[in-house]
Amino acid sequence: MTKIELTVDGAAVSDDVEPRMLLVQYLREKLGKTGTVIGCDTSNCGACTVHLDGTSVKSCNVLAVQANGRTVTTIEGLADTAEGDLHPVQEAFRECHGLQCGFCTPGMIMQAVDLLAENPTPTEEEVRLGMEGNLCRCTGYHNIVKSVLQASGQTEGAQA
Repeated sequence: MTKIELTVDGAAVSDDVEPRMLLVQYLREKLGKTGTVIGCDTSNCGACTVHLDGTSVKSCNVLAVQANGRTVTTIEGLADTAEGDLHPVQEAFRECHGLQCGFCTPGMIMQAVDLLAENPTPTEEEVRLGMEGNLCRCTGYHNIVKSVLQASGQTEGAQA
């Protein structure tokens, strides 16, 4: 066992973990952060995307011990729960219907937040390129792209 200490969604945590435990397993099984979804276990789908020190990573491709001393933000830590407000990207996904079954949505949102932090006013093509490591089998991506563009402030509310 290896002792790790990190901050997850603003809370300091300390645990003993197996050195081979994946970050996605640690978040879900030890901390109950089930919004971080296990999709493919091969880092191809992006459903498990979280922020590690502010940068999006696929948590099925990171060992929990690699997060030692670092800060992790999950989909549960993105919203301002004290005020009851969704993060602007979460709100845009809700308004623009950027989800269907919802399985990929947490990873999509986490990737979109990172994309907008790097490029606050992306073009549609830049959104599509920035989101290409996250797969959705339901939506065809149109409303996901529309959600990201709305969150960037470049488009107005959802269309009926």
